[in-house]
Amino acid sequence: MTKIAAIIGGGVIGGGWAARFALSGWDVAIFDPDPEAERKISEVMANARRSLPALSDVALPPESQVKIVPTLADAVTDADWIQESAPERLEMKHKIFAEIQTHCRKDALIGSSTSGFKPSELQQGALRPNQIFVAHPFNPVYLLPLIELVGDDATTTRAQAVLTEIGMKPLKLRKEIDAHVADRFLEAVWREALWLIKDGIATTEEIDDAIRFGFGLRWGQMGLFETYRVAGGEAGMAHFIEQFGPCLQWPWTKLMDVPELTDDLVQRIASQSDAQSGAHTIRELERIRDDNLVSMMRSLKGRDWGAGALLNAHDARLDGKADPDFTKPIISVARAIPIDWTDYNGHMNESRYGQLWSDAADALMRMIGADDAYIKSGFSYFTADTHTKFRNECHAGDNVTVVTTILEGAGKKLRLFHELKNAAGDVVATCNQFLLHVSLETRKSCDPAAHVSDKLATIIAAQAALPKPEHS
Repeated sequence: MTKIAAIIGGGVIGGGWAARFALSGWDVAIFDPDPEAERKISEVMANARRSLPALSDVALPPESQVKIVPTLADAVTDADWIQESAPERLEMKHKIFAEIQTHCRKDALIGSSTSGFKPSELQQGALRPNQIFVAHPFNPVYLLPLIELVGDDATTTRAQAVLTEIGMKPLKLRKEIDAHVADRFLEAVWREALWLIKDGIATTEEIDDAIRFGFGLRWGQMGLFETYRVAGGEAGMAHFIEQFGPCLQWPWTKLMDVPELTDDLVQRIASQSDAQSGAHTIRELERIRDDNLVSMMRSLKGRDWGAGALLNAHDARLDGKADPDFTKPIISVARAIPIDWTDYNGHMNESRYGQLWSDAADALMRMIGADDAYIKSGFSYFTADTHTKFRNECHAGDNVTVVTTILEGAGKKLRLFHELKNAAGDVVATCNQFLLHVSLETRKSCDPAAHVSDKLATIIAAQAALPKPEHS
């Protein structure tokens, strides 16, 4: 049964929530009185469709329905999760929560995207206080996985399970505090940046360069304390603190103070920012940001580290399927083409076709029992020969499948034929692939184990009635 998410407020954050839920298979109902809400949501959805699937190496659930509804009651009545993303005005949020709880189910989860208010403040005068909690996301919500959860333990535990299911990283805070955790760091950096500009020490672009070419990359994959632990060398964190701790007593920053945001300072910041980024529209900047985040996070997937390890675990959950029906064509790969697979011609690089054939063969190997455990036991299949024919182009964001046919599977030989198809069902490329079963100890060919041979024979028999692929 499809679950339902209600989004109250369809701005940048609300739209991001809608995209994250919809692309995770949840129906989404959005209430926002803004007459431009539908246009804005559609633009955010377009960006999300292009980028979120590129984080996964398996197919996401089918995209569910997203609709704009005329009243708040229409949005929340049947919702399992309700996300309030209204402006940061407490009185307004209180009115919204009162109306939500008048119409929603008692077991619905009600999260607030607030970046500053504590749950105790949000719950004031509420019909069911414990139902309301902080679920503070980071923009873009459909890409960045962190959600700060603050509120009743039982409620946030339920919320934690839902967020994990849709590929996010819920961080449950031990106690409530103004601005939660992450924004307190951001606020400190923001205050210092304002002073650096006011005092004429750096421009907006120079400050951004210090982050994006320096510690920002380190923080992106290792965080603050682990970064400093590494900086301490073999002696670790204790040595780092001993070496650099005294610096905290030096007047390096003005974090306990903030400059007055005078018209002159605001104009200086705005003009410097225009000079830095004004050549791009907001939508172009969003796409640049999304492409960079996808590339960085996919790179971390290869290292199984930080956000990449989270994505790998989510892929494993999405791909936890039983054996397919072998009387039907074998779908060995189903995925979107990621941004970092394209080249200077604007289409998928030829090396990535090889990646798809390799992934398809790996999937078939798992189906016949030549899985990770089998490889660890000392046996595998090696590719001896491939022939690829290119018939069309693939672009970033294209949803593709690889249909694999077993042409030969006797003894040590395994011959496969792969057809790469686009969403319209057109064949984009084909590959004849010949593999040999080998001993990883001798590095020479040998017959596979009986359970592998038997499974292979069973699949070939089940496929016998299917027509032979045209180009095989």
